[in-house]
Amino acid sequence: MTHDLIIFAAGMWAGTINVLVGSGALVTFPTLLFLGYPALVANVSNNIGVVAGGLSGIHGYRHELRGNLPLLHPLLPASLLGGIAGALLLFALPPDSFESVIPVLVGVGVVMVIAGPAVQRRTRDRPTKEGRRTISIWMCLGVFVLGIYGGYFGAAQGVLLTGLMGMFLVETLQRITAIKNVLATAVNLTAAITFVLFARSYIDWNIVLLISVGSVVGAQLGARFGRRLPGPALRALIVAIGVIAIIKLVFFD
Repeated sequence: MTHDLIIFAAGMWAGTINVLVGSGALVTFPTLLFLGYPALVANVSNNIGVVAGGLSGIHGYRHELRGNLPLLHPLLPASLLGGIAGALLLFALPPDSFESVIPVLVGVGVVMVIAGPAVQRRTRDRPTKEGRRTISIWMCLGVFVLGIYGGYFGAAQGVLLTGLMGMFLVETLQRITAIKNVLATAVNLTAAITFVLFARSYIDWNIVLLISVGSVVGAQLGARFGRRLPGPALRALIVAIGVIAIIKLVFFD
């Protein structure tokens, strides 16, 4: 019973963080390893479990998505394709392939989140049609690459997505967060389907159920709290969690 409560609590905390920032795997994955689960079982089961929380987070941020749905037309397919590629790479590459790169990626994401407002101000002064097309191509490519990363492991995928979109989109951080929730959930869902089809032996359905329920509750709490935060406060929260993630990955893994 205590064992299950720990997994449920980790799932709830991960759901809360994921809807705001997107680094819930840094809570659930180490928790599962601490409880004695093999790394591949923990990674695959966690990835499937957080899908429900992602869907809950999308619902929580549904008002911020209004008016931004056209942006998902090019970005969502890029996330889906990246998620499939990343999920397949999980079984083709050694488990620690991205280990040394993850802190660097998260650091890049944090810098992009900080630099976002300044870049947005410059983007407003570049309204040409050609400029928008170039930005769209680069952003789609970036979303695809982050989809690969998210399908493979996905720790702090949301920080990277938020930073990337903050560099290219002239939108409030709350609306970017809403789009981020859709893209990250799409990656997790695609990876989850790939795992169910090709890696059922690595799925622990008890973990999936506990993390699913916990992350749904946590996502609703996170959305209720996060939507009330002013932009600078949300940006500061994202940066703080990103820095904590880097410290944990570098010094405590």
